[in-house]
Amino acid sequence: MKKVIIVFGTRPEAIKMAPVIREFQKYKYDIDLVICITAQHREMLDEVLRVFQITPNYDLDVMLKSQSPFEITSKVLIGIREVLLQEKPDIVLVQGDTTTTFSTALSAYYLKIPIGHIEAGLRTHDMYNPFPEELNRKMTSALSSYHFVPTESAKHNLLREGVDSKTIFLTGNTVIDALFWIIDNTGDIREKLVQSLPFLRSTTRRIILTTAHRRESFGAPLRNILTALRILVERNYNIEIVYPLHPNPNVQETAREVLSNIERIHLIESLSYASFVHLMKEAYLILTDSGGIQEEAPSLGKPVLVMRSKTERPEALEAGTAKLVGTDVNRIVEATEKLLEDKCEYKRMANIRNPFGDGKASARIAEIVRR
Repeated sequence: MKKVIIVFGTRPEAIKMAPVIREFQKYKYDIDLVICITAQHREMLDEVLRVFQITPNYDLDVMLKSQSPFEITSKVLIGIREVLLQEKPDIVLVQGDTTTTFSTALSAYYLKIPIGHIEAGLRTHDMYNPFPEELNRKMTSALSSYHFVPTESAKHNLLREGVDSKTIFLTGNTVIDALFWIIDNTGDIREKLVQSLPFLRSTTRRIILTTAHRRESFGAPLRNILTALRILVERNYNIEIVYPLHPNPNVQETAREVLSNIERIHLIESLSYASFVHLMKEAYLILTDSGGIQEEAPSLGKPVLVMRSKTERPEALEAGTAKLVGTDVNRIVEATEKLLEDKCEYKRMANIRNPFGDGKASARIAEIVRR
């Protein structure tokens, strides 16, 4: 048997690794699967483990209050070393662009263990945007033996950096696999969501779902985003804005300072992944600085306005499922109101095929690794 270790530490990684784990579990007679979590995020990660029924073999539990990349990098690097020395895997699989991803890849490289990078090849070509994810991605690519890319654009990014084409595999993005699984298996969660947020039942109001939490948005950019939300509800009486707040204190404090007690803006606590998927289904459109939502929303027919200066997912922009509006107040307001008023433009964005995958990426990755 060949031994495969899957390592992840945050909620986004867990969501995208969950369907990969389910695929490998089908091959228990020829794959010895070991799951290791770093718990770079704790509560948010544990929620995903519960909904996908994942039981890790190792839990490094590295999370600290007000942690920085310095602590995460060093604790994961050393903690993963001990796991790898004990398990002696044939390959280590990591996902995406977190500090867990890079630190795990570096630890495996030091021990000369092959690394497979899922969701490889994403680039903004700006080392500090997003920070530190862009550098994490590039360094992980430099350390990896196998690159599982979600799109042709990601593949071309790696080829331009000199990566051997024989090590690159076009699979699609596993987040679409996770999305479809949630929709098919958690209908009861939708009913609970609507009960807790009764305004979702309204037939006269349009729901605008908002997320904003990225590190590069802290400060003036986040305040601009929040100001745009306030202006939107003041000028448009038929909308309700729902903003699940990220646990980060920088987000919580600023959002509550600017938006508390404003009618038709609902500041709610961070939702479980399953609840959030169903909230996306209920939304009319989505304003976000998230990367994952840019991938998920097209499969639900929801236009996305990306409140960032750059995105590592240009496929969404090229396909027309998303528009980059930055953090300028006027641009956010104008782009949102256009989609509220222009039915043809809304339908055009809502009906485009998702460029990020067909829900079969995890099966492709498992089969490639087995070969």
